[in-house]
Amino acid sequence: MSKPRRRVLYVAEPPAAWADRPPAVVDCSVLAALLWGEDSADEAAGQLSERALHAPGLLPYELANVARNKCRSGVPVDVAMAGLEALQEQRIALHDIDPVVTAQLAERCGLSAHDAAYLALAQALNAPLLTFDRRLAQAAALYLPPSA
Repeated sequence: MSKPRRRVLYVAEPPAAWADRPPAVVDCSVLAALLWGEDSADEAAGQLSERALHAPGLLPYELANVARNKCRSGVPVDVAMAGLEALQEQRIALHDIDPVVTAQLAERCGLSAHDAAYLALAQALNAPLLTFDRRLAQAAALYLPPSA
């Protein structure tokens, strides 16, 4: 009886669109500008288009809060929800962030735990952090290595 031939596994898939795009961590302020067409939406879109986007898993909840606040400030509910629904069109890899590392970083940098989660992820990925938040950007400039 002949020995069975070893089978070859073939993987046929289109090339990943993000494979040649450098990573970046994107925070709520940047996505909110994009999703709701705020004044800085064009600037945000220009930065996001060339990058593979990453964010902490808390991002959708922060954006849900933005939608809620928009409704409270008089934005029609359907407009606020449309911005939130547009999040599904964004290709963003969401990550779990260690809460101990986040709390330590928040304390060290004088940030909220939410903001520190973005900074911790940028550090873990050795990637730049995209934000419109001046305080978070200043902390990132001090905390992240120059190559990020």
